[in-house]
Formats: sequence, C-alpha cells, structure tokens
Amino acid sequence: MAPPPTSSPLTSLINFLAQIISRGNISKAVAVYALCILYKYRNSVIGVRPRNDLPGPRGIPLLGNIYSVLTTPRNQILQRQVTSHEEFGKVYKFQVPGIGTIINISGPEQVDHVLRINFWAYEKGPYLREKLKPLVGQGIFGADGEHWRWQRKLAAHIFTAKAFREWTGNAFCNKGQLVIDYLSAMADSGQPIDLQEIYYKFTLDSFGEIAFGESFGCLDKPGDEVPFALAFDRLNHNLSERFLSPVWRIRNWYEGKVDTMEEDTRIVEEFCYGVIRRRKELGTKNHKDLMQLFMDTTDDNGETLDDEKLKDTLMNFIIAGRDTTAQALSWMFYLMHRQDADPAVVKQLQEETDRVLQGGLPTYDTVKQMKYTEACFHETLRLYPSVAKNIKVCVQDDVLPGGFKVYKDEKIGWSSWAMGRDENIWGADAKRFNPDRWLTGEKPSSSKFVSFHLGPRTCLGQQFATIEAITLTAMLLQKFTFELVTPDSEPAYLPSLTLPMANGLPVRVKHRVL
Repeated sequence: MAPPPTSSPLTSLINFLAQIISRGNISKAVAVYALCILYKYRNSVIGVRPRNDLPGPRGIPLLGNIYSVLTTPRNQILQRQVTSHEEFGKVYKFQVPGIGTIINISGPEQVDHVLRINFWAYEKGPYLREKLKPLVGQGIFGADGEHWRWQRKLAAHIFTAKAFREWTGNAFCNKGQLVIDYLSAMADSGQPIDLQEIYYKFTLDSFGEIAFGESFGCLDKPGDEVPFALAFDRLNHNLSERFLSPVWRIRNWYEGKVDTMEEDTRIVEEFCYGVIRRRKELGTKNHKDLMQLFMDTTDDNGETLDDEKLKDTLMNFIIAGRDTTAQALSWMFYLMHRQDADPAVVKQLQEETDRVLQGGLPTYDTVKQMKYTEACFHETLRLYPSVAKNIKVCVQDDVLPGGFKVYKDEKIGWSSWAMGRDENIWGADAKRFNPDRWLTGEKPSSSKFVSFHLGPRTCLGQQFATIEAITLTAMLLQKFTFELVTPDSEPAYLPSLTLPMANGLPVRVKHRVL
C-alpha cells in the first residue's frame, strides 16, 4: 500500500488558517485591532504620532484635544495657554485633527533654541501661508528661506538712525498734531472717544507717509470710519480663527462669513492696488521709501515684482506698521488709567515729559532721553504683546533643551502673553504692571522678552515702534489727561493675528491743567 501523501508547509499553513478563520474569529480579530488602535491613540489623533512622552491636557481617543478647541472661547485662548503652562510646565503638547501636534513652549532656553540657535530647523511653513493667504500672500510674514531673506534685507535699508531723526520731526509730530487737534475738540465737547481707533488712524497715516509715500487721510476726519481699516480688521480676525479650528470652513459657512471675507479681501486689495497705481503714475521718488525699494528690486528669481507681489508687501508692512504700535499704545493707556493703576506712573510720565521737552515738540534726541516712557511701553508689551502667540513648523527632527524631542512636521507654538505672566521668568510680581523693572540695570534678555521676536526674525521695526509710541505719548501727556469710561473692567481682546481690544478703548479726554 502506498504511503499517504505528505503535505507541504504551505498547505499546512493554509489548512491551519482555514480552521481558525470563522465569522466569530474575524469579529474578535477586528475587535482586538480596534482596541489596539484605541489604546495607541487613547490621548491623541489617529494618524498622528502619539506623544505620550510629553505632558499635556488629556484628549479624546482618536480625536485628541478637539473638544478643548471647539469649546474654548476665542477670547480666552491666551488665558488657557497660561493655565496650561502652569499645570504642565514649560513644554506641553496639544493634538488636533487636521493640524497634528503642536508643542507649546515657554522656557526662554527652548524659545531661544527655536528662534535663534537652530533657526533654520523651523519655518513658517505652508500651513501658515495657506491659512493667511488673503492677508499676507507671498509677503515677508509668511515667507521662508531665500524668499524671506531678500525681503528682510531690502526692508532693513529704511530703518536707520538718519531716517528715525527725520520721521520723528516730520511724520510723527505732524500726525500727532492732528490727533491733538481732534482730542482738544473732544475735550471741549465732553464726549467720550475710542482711543484705540485714533491710534489706528495715527499709525496708518504715519506709516503710509513714511513707507509708501502718501498719507491715507485717516486723520483728516478722525471721527469718520475708514472702509479699508474696517475690512482689514475683519479679515485679520476671521483668518486668525483658521489656525486651531479644523472645522473653520463649516463655521465660516454657518456664520455667513464667506461672502464677508470675499468682500473684505476685495476692499483691502483694491486699496493696496490703488497705492501702487498712484505711485507708478507719480514716478520714482527722490528718496528710497519702502515702496520704492520693492518697486526697484528683483525677487529671488531675478524678476521685478509684479503688482500682486507689491500688494503683498504693502499688506504685510501695514500689519507691522499700523496694528502693532496702535494696539500697544491702547493697552499702555489702559494699564496707566485703570481703576487699580498706581497714579504715580502717570505723574512720573508727565514729569519726564515736562522736564525733557520743556514745552516743545519731541525730537529723535529728546525721545531717546525719555527712559521712563520707554519702560512703560516695554512693560505694556511684556503683559500685552502685540503678537501674543506664534507658531512654526519643524522641518527636521530636533531636540529642545531639556531633552524634549521634536519630529519633522510637528509644530512649535509659543505665547509671549504666557511668558510675560510666568513667575519663573519674571518673578513673583510677573502679573503686575511695573515699569521700574526696566530701570534697575541690565535689560531682560530677548529670550525672556520676546514681544519683538528673537533671532534672525527679530522685528525690523522695533526702534521705529518705540520712537513712534514715545513721541505720541509725550505729545498727548503734555496737553491732556485721560479717564477710562469703564476703569474697573479689563478690555476683552479680539482673536486676531495681533492683539486688538474687542470694543476699543472708550475714554474721556480733559485738557491738562498745568
């Protein structure tokens, strides 16, 4: 009798699998796999590398921190970052569907590493450019690499000591006098005004004249609305909501913002194209302002800039030249005049103004002598930074000081607002407005005070903003005193790329009695 045929290993495997595979076993296998996935992504987003090695708020399985994103009020995001750092330390993670991992940092050593030491490992990235495209386009705020480098190098040419001297005596003082004329009339009438709105008009007119060769006429009728400014602010606010909301498209549609944003984009772009057109009709100016520099140059491909790129340049620098200084001035006047403010602050500012200016107008040299006013401005920016939060994307694996790993495509976020309130950085009185901390000797390092950024992307207009703010503050304190309409409540901020007050800064102006 012939022996039974022997089965091959493959046949045996097939027979074995056939025996164990059944409807019930398949269901069990699927259930086990689902449990494994739930366990792996128990605190993070499916498809995103889990970061259980980092602390952070507990998430929903597969969806990470989506609940926190959808339920935190837009005007409480900065406060949430403060409490999160207080709870989890100087490094914590946040994971959101459609966005991925955001590693939030607040330690000066980590911030210095990201923004200066290992600068080229972190970029603005396509995520930011896509979200802000209607506002920043191809401009310097969203640019990286060589495209960023040549724009910054070119813009740096206008920020010189010689230029500061000219601007202080001309644009800043001239526009400041228009503000004084308007405030004088309002003081006579006794009517309250929105001081933030006046600051916006002052900075837009001043920067327009300096950078683009024309005053936008906002202070010709200070009580009237400026359609460009209204559209610009709405667009800024609506675009900022895209950063952490994976459902922003649905929200914009549901809230009826799609048509509004399209119209605001049109208004803003038409305004910018009008500036460009008028400049081209006038021809080359005798001196190189910002617009002329960019009109005369070539981009990183060796081509002259077309009108769209010039428009992007104009819009980027309007954010820097209008919004940031106006908002800083607004928060400074709030801090000086709120109900629990130390009256010695305003008194010392007035005394410095009277002593240095002797009743005259500010000049570049006298502004440099006003150290207490400068301290008040910087102390305001410590607590209410004009760019209160920021984000970059990692382009190569890295390790932060302290041994915290960052993987390619993960995002790094930092909050100047949270850092300014951190007692580990500023001491027990971190949350108190105390200008004297800037007058005790060596100024805080830029890795602690990051309101003007840090490293290669340090704000080009830092000196510009400081001189402009001191000039106008001194001119106003020579003539007026101010009272907040609601001195016992902190103004809410509006979610934005910068830090505007949601409802302005209503004040009553009075003529100063000397």
